[in-house]
Amino acid sequence: MRKLSVGQRNELRDRWRHWAHDGQYPPEGDWRIWLIRAGRGFGKTRAGAEWVSQIARDDPTARIALVGATIDDVRRVMVQGESGLIAVAHDNEALTWRSAVGEVHFGNGAKAYAYSAEAPEALRGPEHGWAWCDELAKWRYGDATWDNLMMGLRLGTVPRVLVTTTPRPVALMRRVMALPGLVETRGRTRDNPHLPVSFVEAVTATYAGTRLGRQELDGELIEDIAGALWTRALVESRRVALAPELTRVVVGVDPPAGSVSGGPGDACGIVVVALGVDGFGYVLEDASVSGASPEGWARAVAECAARHGADRVIAEANQGGKMVGSVLAGADRAMPVKLVHASLGKVARAEPVAALYECGRAWHVGAFPDLEDELCGLIAGGGYEGPGRSPDRADALVWAMTEVMLGPRARVSVRVL
Repeated sequence: MRKLSVGQRNELRDRWRHWAHDGQYPPEGDWRIWLIRAGRGFGKTRAGAEWVSQIARDDPTARIALVGATIDDVRRVMVQGESGLIAVAHDNEALTWRSAVGEVHFGNGAKAYAYSAEAPEALRGPEHGWAWCDELAKWRYGDATWDNLMMGLRLGTVPRVLVTTTPRPVALMRRVMALPGLVETRGRTRDNPHLPVSFVEAVTATYAGTRLGRQELDGELIEDIAGALWTRALVESRRVALAPELTRVVVGVDPPAGSVSGGPGDACGIVVVALGVDGFGYVLEDASVSGASPEGWARAVAECAARHGADRVIAEANQGGKMVGSVLAGADRAMPVKLVHASLGKVARAEPVAALYECGRAWHVGAFPDLEDELCGLIAGGGYEGPGRSPDRADALVWAMTEVMLGPRARVSVRVL
């Protein structure tokens, strides 16, 4: 590095493709909309600024729309930000930001124009060949802004739009994601190798697995399903960092049908629920396993029970009957096993447990993303619209929570009105 000239050092610093990670490269092929849906710190703004800058270098006649949630967002993030257009300009490039009129003038004649999603009418009339839309999920008048932008995107032979956003379950996000000609790049905060390790570790420790973390760090679009017994907001409101002193620990098991009959099956739901001295139920762990043999999932149950000092294992016996008990007993003869028979469907069994959450008597100690996705897929009145073919994890939780909170040894009772 010491042997490099100043010009060579600047060239190395400015060589974007040398420093960019895979999620920041424009896609190849024929596309009209490039959506970067990723977590905070992924490098969305840098990717957008570099994409616009390269367009301006390649086409002196380029007319580019810069659309943000507000004009201040365009100025503060897209133009003057640490990863904005001014920051990524090369030393030999003359770039001028005319804040009074909201225009970026590139030295070769290309121009970019700032627009606010709060003023969609400003996009009625102007024509562009390219557009960079930032934080689409924050746009106040999203549909009108998007429609006016797209109707004016008619310069050049192949007009294109880049959308950079952390997702939120809003109508415009769903609409844009369903458009033809869209190519999507997904990414997480931790995918950016240039972020401080301390920052990534801190936010991961605080938010990993929560709805906020999955949305803001992992770039997931998390939506509630109409009629679900559990909503995302309900689950988030029933999350604690630590459980109180415990008086009882139970492991709920929903065995996979295929596994019980002898071959590898689907997921085996294994969920630990404890009763606190306050009379509330606490979910301590989701230890579910997928694709395991009968001996494999039985061993996982035994290890989970030993890990938490469980006083009982509650296992659904409908699939394979006594086979479930014998498999569990084979894994650990000292493990107390209670077999339960499902006379009601999964959703009907889950409804009283959902009522426990509603009245603040059931809590999650930490985050359990896979389990919570299944809970939020159970529909009142019957039906399941969550991940996978069956809510095995959710069913295991229901068995355990029912035993702890609604069974004959429970200290409290809940009446559903």
